[in-house]
Amino acid sequence: MSSITDSMKSSIIVPVVVIEDAKDAVPTAKALLAGGINVMEITLRTAAALDSIRNVAAECPDMIVGVGTVLNLEQAKDAVEAGAKFIVSPGFDEETVKWCVENNIDVAPGCVTPTEIMAARKLGLRVVKFFPANVYGGLKAITNLAAPFTDMQFIPTGGVNTENIAEFVANPAIFAVGGSWICKKADISAGNFDKITELCKEARKQAGAQ
Repeated sequence: MSSITDSMKSSIIVPVVVIEDAKDAVPTAKALLAGGINVMEITLRTAAALDSIRNVAAECPDMIVGVGTVLNLEQAKDAVEAGAKFIVSPGFDEETVKWCVENNIDVAPGCVTPTEIMAARKLGLRVVKFFPANVYGGLKAITNLAAPFTDMQFIPTGGVNTENIAEFVANPAIFAVGGSWICKKADISAGNFDKITELCKEARKQAGAQ
């Protein structure tokens, strides 16, 4: 396990962060750090994403910044060049995963079927994203998938929140959880960074974090 995946596990939550103005990236990172979370997944859903990654990588050395919503290898390479330390994708793209493995970059592709999990496992992965968790059966589905894949763990994203996080993290098949509820796009744009910090603290408290 790398230091990056160690941080994901200890943070418990991997925030899915959508930033529309790159100037908000560093304050968001600092708000997450103040709430006990030192990893963040900045998604490629806006034009500001790569500049946001650059800003955090340059100005927040305590934050491990990664990239999400990676759909192809070109996007992965651009994000790594910008400073991303890990790659998260909504689905399994073999070319991207192979490149990440060959270059020692942590990658968590979305895998919700046994075939996808086997493909990821074949390339050496032992942690995958499970997205959207609330659509594909949530914790019940993950528990059943974990039965034949005893050496795999999952990062469910979609439908996880402060109310149910404890149930998720109590399951040994869960590596960490992902979500945007602790750092909503509207709160970032409005500069509600204290709120983000408090939401992080409350979520980690409900998850039993020390």
